[in-house]
Amino acid sequence: MKVSRPLLITLMLLVSMSVLAAHAQTKIVWTPQEDAIRQKLHTLRDVPDNDRGGVTKGIALEIRALPAAQNKVLLADGLASLSTEGYFGQDALQAVADTLASALKETPQPDEKGEPAEPYVELATLVQYEHVTTTLAGPQMDAAKKSLEADDAARRAATFSLQDINGKSWSLKDLKGKVVLVNFWATWCPPCRKEMPDLDGLSKKFGKKGLVVLSISDETPDKVLPYIKAHPVEYPILLDPGDVTEKAYRIEGIPKSFVYDRDGKIVAEAIDMRTTRQFLEMLAAAGLK
Repeated sequence: MKVSRPLLITLMLLVSMSVLAAHAQTKIVWTPQEDAIRQKLHTLRDVPDNDRGGVTKGIALEIRALPAAQNKVLLADGLASLSTEGYFGQDALQAVADTLASALKETPQPDEKGEPAEPYVELATLVQYEHVTTTLAGPQMDAAKKSLEADDAARRAATFSLQDINGKSWSLKDLKGKVVLVNFWATWCPPCRKEMPDLDGLSKKFGKKGLVVLSISDETPDKVLPYIKAHPVEYPILLDPGDVTEKAYRIEGIPKSFVYDRDGKIVAEAIDMRTTRQFLEMLAAAGLK
């Protein structure tokens, strides 16, 4: 979710906090209490979905109770990155946002190469796309919001013409009149793989009503083809050589999904893995029910 692609891949291995510390050229040293929370983050994806909201909220409160420290920001940011893999309740999301805001207020983060530090972007992303609130304000948050606005503007202007794994060409501009769900994914991404059956079900259910689901991967065919053979879906899998389309959409974390209405306008955006219920809400924004 919403982080640089190399960091996201590392996040998928659940060691992102160490990477952030290495980037800052500091050796990370965890207190026993911090390390216990870090281990909970490592196993959060193993928690059943029905229980994950409560566990997520509990971890957020544990982090919030820690003394102010850089590690607290790392833990809060790591939890935020994992909290949007589906929908586990608005109260859990709000607790995560409050914890990250509290950690940033206690330990402000310096800009990174003239850009707001990633935790501010993470918090701004939760506010903009997950409908939480925050009282944290200041130039870093303002810059993070402007960055997200610039990303959205680029996505509204983006288009593509790509081939699927069977050699068929697909052009976004040729699909006006259809409701189009564009999904960015990869075989190495657990949340991407988890939502694929739901996307396939939606494609089958709404195909006759004009829904077209297109999933885009920047991986090479030797990676994608074996995976799809082992886990077949009926909707098209498009290949994006050289990341051209990903760059046009400013994709820095996956999965991400965008819904276009029949006029070819983006009407809904998902910043992470979605459930069937969440996808249905997105499709409803395009008039498809």
